[in-house]
Parts: sequence; structure tokens; C-alpha cells
Amino acid sequence: MPNLLPIMNVLVAGGAGYIGSHCVRQLILAGHKPIVVDNLVYGHIKAVPKGTPFYTVDLHNEAELTRILKEEKIDIVMHFAAYCYVGESVTDPFKYYQNNVAATLSLLSAMRSASVLKFVFSSTCATFGIPKVLPMAEDAPQKPISPYGQTKLDVENILKAAAHAYGFSFAAFRYFNAAGAASDGSIGEDHSPETHLIPIAFDVAMGKRPHLELYGTDHPTADGTCLRDYVHVDDLSRAHIAAFNKLDKPGTGLFYNLGTGRPSSNREVISAVERVTGRKILVINKPKRPGDPATLFANSSKAKNELGWIIEYPTIDSIVRTAWAWHKNNPDGYGDKKA
Repeated sequence: MPNLLPIMNVLVAGGAGYIGSHCVRQLILAGHKPIVVDNLVYGHIKAVPKGTPFYTVDLHNEAELTRILKEEKIDIVMHFAAYCYVGESVTDPFKYYQNNVAATLSLLSAMRSASVLKFVFSSTCATFGIPKVLPMAEDAPQKPISPYGQTKLDVENILKAAAHAYGFSFAAFRYFNAAGAASDGSIGEDHSPETHLIPIAFDVAMGKRPHLELYGTDHPTADGTCLRDYVHVDDLSRAHIAAFNKLDKPGTGLFYNLGTGRPSSNREVISAVERVTGRKILVINKPKRPGDPATLFANSSKAKNELGWIIEYPTIDSIVRTAWAWHKNNPDGYGDKKA
């Protein structure tokens, strides 16, 4: 991806995580210089490209963040460091408010101290809750149904206030189901615990799990299973970088929904995994989960029109293919599972 912008020093908070590490790779390809901070609670040091400046720092450490921002001469900050297990956010909401909201305030305060006022934020479609209209555009009502979604919405509101009061300029990306792996097979998806459908299906294909549990087969959809908008992690990353040249004016606040706009049902995803791997996936049907919307998919026309965003992986098969290329060569992920 050719870079038409000045080379920027970019602090990537959570740059050892799934989406953050893919964004680091895309930053390098675009000619920028990423500097990664991550506390490695969920991140993987092996996901960070060799030679990339890396700091093991918790975002609550405002003094250290301020020092790094100044010493590395950071131009812009990208923030991916969040806890994102919806169910856990319900049972342990304080954990999510401490990390997703309080730690973000610490990062923003450090940025203000270092006079770094450009910010790109990883938000989520979970800020919307149950959709009233599909596909979902940026102006859809935001009524999150989980503490996770609420914490992301809280940060969006903090950013609006910071733009008004302090001159921050920001872009917040609300994306749908991130999936896939780097096109060169260098990095991929490795969560512990793993809750995402595609890597779980791969585990079944590789014999690491006996079966896949499919939650909900009586939704009002064509095959009875949930419809979700899967968007490739590299496509997401490129959209984030494309926002850089929109943030020069202090007080700018931008919001973008990111998805392909072509939802796939859970059964269609499983079929795609079977096609790509050439292996049968044993499925055990389970009751649907309370609060699980039947259908979610994005209207991403704003990102396409304003950022020139191009989706390079428009189909579920193309996304699954890149993910499988990484998983089959890394059956144990990065090999650093936490106890």
C-alpha cells in the first residue's frame, strides 16, 4: 500500500494483540514507523514484527506513557488495547471499566501532556446494541446491551468532549466481526480463551476440539443461524491508516462503521471452513443465547466515500482462506498460552 502522506511515528497501544499487530504490519507497509506499547495480558510479543520498537507498559502508567510519547516523537496514537469478551464484561464489569475506560483516560492524559492530539480509536458495533435498521449506518441509535459495548461508547463520548475542550482530533472505527490473517501468513488470530467462530472451527478441523457448538438454529434467517458481517483484519487496518490525513484540524471527530455489508450465517461460515480446509466440521446445535441479534451488518459507504476505503477481501471464503493459511502452520498459535 503506497504511502502518500508524510512518514509518521505512530504509537500503537495494544499493538501485540490481534487487530493491533495487523495494523502494525500495515503501517510498516505504508511507510510509517510504528512504536508498540502492550502489557501482554492478551497480546503476543511474537506478533510484533522484528525491529519494531516495543515497550511492555500498562496504560495506567501515565508517566511512562508520557515519556515514551515525547522520546519517540509520536505524531499520532492508535488505540487497540481493550478487553473484549462480552460475557465476561457482564460478570466482571469493573474489570472492563478499569481497562477500557480508565486506562484510556490515562493514555489520553499522557497524550495531552506530550502535546500529541491525534487519535485513532478501535470502537465496535456493540455500541449500537440491537439494530432497528439494517444495514447499520453511523447515525444508528447507540444503546449497548453489555458493559463491553457501554465502555466503548463511553470512550467515544470522552473523545467528543476532549475534541471540544482540548483540541484533540480523532477517528473512531466501529467494526463488525474482525477475521482473517495476514496475507503473507506471518501473523494471525490467537486468543485465550478463543470465542470466535472461525478459529474454533479450525480447531475442530485439526482435531483439537471434538465438535463445534452452534448457538441458535431458530433465528428468523434463511438457515436459522445468526448472520454476521465478517471483515478482514487487514482491510480494517487500512481503513484506520487512511484516516490519518483527516485529522489535521484540531477538534475533528470522525466516526466510521466498517464491514463488507455482505453478512454470512454461522452455517455459511462453517461451510466455508469445510471448503477451504477440505475437512468436515462436526456441529452440535445449542439453544440461542439471550440478547444475540439475529442479524448484524454494516453500511460502510461513509468510509468508502470519505477515506477511499477499498475492501480487498469481500467474501467469507477469501477471509477464511487467509486465516487457514496461518492456523494450519501454527496449530498452537504463537505458542505462548497463558496459564
